[in-house]
Amino acid sequence: MGKSKSIITKKSSEFLEKYLNNASPTGFEQEGQKLWLSYIKPFIDDYWVDNYGTVVGIVNPEAPYRVVIEAHADEISWFVHYITEEGFVYLRRNGGSDHQIAPSKRVNIHTDNGIVKAVFGWPAIHTRGTKEEAPTLKNIFLDCGCDSKAEVEALGVHVGCVITYEDEFIILNDNRFVGRALDNRIGGFMIAEVARLLKENKVKLPFGLYITNAVQEEVGLRGAQMVAEKIQPDVAIVTDVCHDTSTPMLNKIVQGDLKNGRGPVLTYGPAVQNNLLKLVIAAAEEAKIPFQRAAASRATGTDTDAFAYSNSGVPSVLISTPLRYMHTTVEMAHKEDVENGIRLIYESLLHIKEGHDFRYFH
Repeated sequence: MGKSKSIITKKSSEFLEKYLNNASPTGFEQEGQKLWLSYIKPFIDDYWVDNYGTVVGIVNPEAPYRVVIEAHADEISWFVHYITEEGFVYLRRNGGSDHQIAPSKRVNIHTDNGIVKAVFGWPAIHTRGTKEEAPTLKNIFLDCGCDSKAEVEALGVHVGCVITYEDEFIILNDNRFVGRALDNRIGGFMIAEVARLLKENKVKLPFGLYITNAVQEEVGLRGAQMVAEKIQPDVAIVTDVCHDTSTPMLNKIVQGDLKNGRGPVLTYGPAVQNNLLKLVIAAAEEAKIPFQRAAASRATGTDTDAFAYSNSGVPSVLISTPLRYMHTTVEMAHKEDVENGIRLIYESLLHIKEGHDFRYFH
């Protein structure tokens, strides 16, 4: 596959924007999953959806050898936890939401009656006294424009409603994708593009390919744990995001040296199967795809861990997109990293043979 022209087409760009702007909070991913499935249907032979919403598109479903390419579909969010008599709403996290970015943000409360608009209120700087008061989970709150609990509830808001930020997708300087939930719907976009390229290039894979968009990663890799048992794969190639450490306030001694635009990141760690990793590196070098390296002390913290330790051990590898400002509303990825990530997954699949044995020794 040549690299002279952009992989991302006008149609796929339109899908990416629509997909990123759509809310897909942990436990409530269904609308985003419908969009994703609709996009990949022309490129697959079959699909199924599990009990919690993970979607799997399948190419060559009858093949006994099974290879997974996987991303996770969910985004961090909030739950309504407590409504005061005065009509203010306090929250609980749904995933790793950052309370420090919340004040003055606009949000959507998802109710049975549709979206209810609200804002994270915050006292004016003039009123906070001489001692700065930082946002905490105990003092951030939503204001729906109501004067009482009854008025809030009349809108359809109740304990357990999920809340997402309103911020939408933009492109900066023609080369940076910016928005909430690039972690990790950018990965879902990438594996969908791999499926598209395989179909358009009429590639006949010698194995079954399971294009998997899993739910509930943000609360402990739960969707991957469930789907790994159902698929029972022979190989798993997982894509997620990692930290671009080139921005201010990050310590490279602690976080490593990774940067937007220098290529996808390959992780070394116990969950990453070394022979599969060597295959991916060989694919990158052969296709002249730039890549970076990272090391995980124990767990990768991604769905790689769930696949690797399932089914008596599945050879698994992690391909990450370096991301700026993770778990904020302005997550930022470089277009070239996304395209090179797509190419790397695609080329890696071409290197896997039917019945490929990744064991260290026989």
